[in-house]
Amino acid sequence: MQLSEFDFDLPEDLIALRPAVPRDSARLLVSKPNQAIEDAMVSALPGFLRAGDVLIFNDTRTLAASLKASRAQRGPVGGPVSLDINLHQRLDRAIWKAFVRPAKRVALEDVLTIHPELKAHVVELGEAGEVTLAFSKSGADLDQAIAQFGSMPLPPYIARKRAVDAQDAQDYQTVYARAEGSVATPTAGLHFTPALLKALDNAGIERHWVTLHVGAGTFLPVKVDNIQDHVMHAETYEVSAQTAAAVARAKAEGRRVIAVGTTSLRTLESIVDPDGQITYGGGDTSIFITPGYQFKVVDGLITNFHLPKSTLLMLVGALIGMEALREVYRHAIDGRYRFYSYGDASLLWKASNS
Repeated sequence: MQLSEFDFDLPEDLIALRPAVPRDSARLLVSKPNQAIEDAMVSALPGFLRAGDVLIFNDTRTLAASLKASRAQRGPVGGPVSLDINLHQRLDRAIWKAFVRPAKRVALEDVLTIHPELKAHVVELGEAGEVTLAFSKSGADLDQAIAQFGSMPLPPYIARKRAVDAQDAQDYQTVYARAEGSVATPTAGLHFTPALLKALDNAGIERHWVTLHVGAGTFLPVKVDNIQDHVMHAETYEVSAQTAAAVARAKAEGRRVIAVGTTSLRTLESIVDPDGQITYGGGDTSIFITPGYQFKVVDGLITNFHLPKSTLLMLVGALIGMEALREVYRHAIDGRYRFYSYGDASLLWKASNS
């Protein structure tokens, strides 16, 4: 398929710069195959599910992974440079892959100063502004320094319009975040409140957890015309034996499995072995789900509204079909739903042929 098939025009004023308050007061678009789209509120979600449904949440916790740094003067003409660093993937106790801007001002062996107490040595240069950094601290000391000197890694479409502030430290984190390691938040989960989680429990809906640490590669645009030529960044996941057993049991009993967010969906579709068995444990996944993909686990998806030409939009098109994708996004724009990370939500059911 061609990248142009996933393009659409979005009015700038529909990009949400702050979340709904309270979180579950965001709007919810509900799309089922061969039925009219319904407009509701996230707080009404239990009414669109049934007892025995299984919701799978991603319990990753987002790091303050956006760092400001400076590069010292280089020679008589190479003056100091201010840099933006977005951590991408941890390689070991002291080494991270990151995206640096402006990338052309960084060279191998440069020392980047985030704070007098925290420096990073450029040990490898990659493509598209990616670098490998060896920090002056490691392990828990490095984690503490990142938390102290970093800020929440808001997506570029928000960060370009306003500065990150203290409120984002709370807003850009799910209420159930536990396993620290993401550099972007699984934003479908931002809509859930303790009250909504309790309402789901009272409705007989099962809740289980996976962990997928979201990388900054989630923000990278697709730059190839043929989408099958796009290369996904790998992300680390962990699925417990308990969650795997719950999913396998639901599938065997004909009950529905609904992913809360595209990260949960990609994790679930990554843990099916060639024989169709649900496995548990950890690993890396670079699964790229595009139209034509045959879903093995997921029956439904709760997700926000995604960027044009994004891999997440392609995943949604794979789940509900391209015609339904166009209808959903046309309805959302005409109905002035709020888009992207701090925006409204949708509940999307799998097309019968997916």
